Amino acid sequence: MKTLFFTTFLLCLGTFLFGQDNPSPEQTASPDTTLPYYQIPDYPETYTAESVAARMIDGLGFRYYWATEGLRPEDLAFKPNAEARSSGETIEHILSLSEVVVNAVRQVPNKRGGEEATVLPFEEMRRQTLGNLKTASDMLKSGKTRLEDCILVFENGDRRSEYPFWNNLNGPIADALWHAGQLVSFRRSSGNPFNSKVSVFQGKLKN
Repeated sequence: MKTLFFTTFLLCLGTFLFGQDNPSPEQTASPDTTLPYYQIPDYPETYTAESVAARMIDGLGFRYYWATEGLRPEDLAFKPNAEARSSGETIEHILSLSEVVVNAVRQVPNKRGGEEATVLPFEEMRRQTLGNLKTASDMLKSGKTRLEDCILVFENGDRRSEYPFWNNLNGPIADALWHAGQLVSFRRSSGNPFNSKVSVFQGKLKN
């Protein structure tokens, strides 16, 4: 009896761990390779403060690409409880974080207040987010940008606050990684799990 119970337990555990991440029909369709971060870019030849920061952004871009690939309307509407953000609202938040990241590298202030921004369609938010991350990474890898100059600036009317790039690392970049992980968890709960062929270690699809 104990042997039968243990065998059944192992079979159920294996189904839970491995069966949930089989690609859905949406994921097996050809992904959009025209967008950045279908796979992670080649790493820089040298280690500098800027190239390491760029690589962190590349890692975020790759994880975000696959966390959002093949999402359906029911996935975007999913949220674990009434108080939580939905996946769609989380994607909107990640877009705003990506704007803070790229604005610091561009040395452009983040302006707050004024009219409320229009919510964009999912595909446009995804495209803009990936584009923002790619732009920030490319500028950091160009050799023409120094982290010391990439100040986070926030303006709201007459108020202005500034923070060094350190706050970009532990703030918007880390926050966006956190939320990309939430999207992976949410899509599993809504029946459209993360593609099991994605290797976040190697930064590409496994054969």
